[in-house]
Amino acid sequence: MWPQALQVPGGVARLSLGPAAMRPAVQVRQGDADVPVLVTGDAIEWTAVVGIALAAVPGDTQVTVQPAAAGGAGGAGGAARTVPFSIAPKRYAEQQLKVSPRTVDLSPEDQARYERERDHQAVVMATFSEQPAGVALPSLQMRVPVPGRRSSSFGLRRVFNGQPRNPHSGMDIAAATGTPVVAPLPARVIDVGDYFFNGGTVWLDHGQGLLSMYCHLSRMDVQVGDVLQAGDAFCKVGATGRVTGPHLHWGVMLNRTMVDPALFVPA
Repeated sequence: MWPQALQVPGGVARLSLGPAAMRPAVQVRQGDADVPVLVTGDAIEWTAVVGIALAAVPGDTQVTVQPAAAGGAGGAGGAARTVPFSIAPKRYAEQQLKVSPRTVDLSPEDQARYERERDHQAVVMATFSEQPAGVALPSLQMRVPVPGRRSSSFGLRRVFNGQPRNPHSGMDIAAATGTPVVAPLPARVIDVGDYFFNGGTVWLDHGQGLLSMYCHLSRMDVQVGDVLQAGDAFCKVGATGRVTGPHLHWGVMLNRTMVDPALFVPA
């Protein structure tokens, strides 16, 4: 039921929290904020599933565990403790891409649009809910949302028209425009939009800070609030936004951190 554990920048840590009558609350420090972490399991053993940021510095770090108060999960039910873990270094490859110059050297109008969209999506990415599809997830393993060749992998250091930009924060899957995209897990739709860089975009909430995003879409056949089951088709592949051709950009987020989607796909 687990994503693959890979304790590197852009990876996932699985931390045993031991037994407890109710699910504890876990937080991880990111910059100047304490961000809630996905916790799954039962009274025999709880496990924290922690996303590690691509910008994380290799070395020792920790999460904070707060026991649940009597009568509910999470909250102040005793003294907090820390669970340490380590992050190993990982070097990602570099990718050179040629795209429309206006998507690299932004005009003042495009820059203002990008900043508005960035602020809006920061609110979307902070979503933390318990069971958005109405049921607890029996597994965190995901089905690939669209068939096709993986054309660009997570973590690539990207250079657009000779200018370095942020590393690639998802998985690109080459597919023809109009190819249906399906939900990898039960989810609730939390954002639908047309964005400067990402083009047609849908965000799904799978619960407890596990989100997924789908970009460069030609069609979005859902609206905010819709509930999907695994395998439901909800959008179509396209070539909108900053792209070199039709494909799906698939991103997976844990505790507000983009992580490698390949870790969630069964081997």
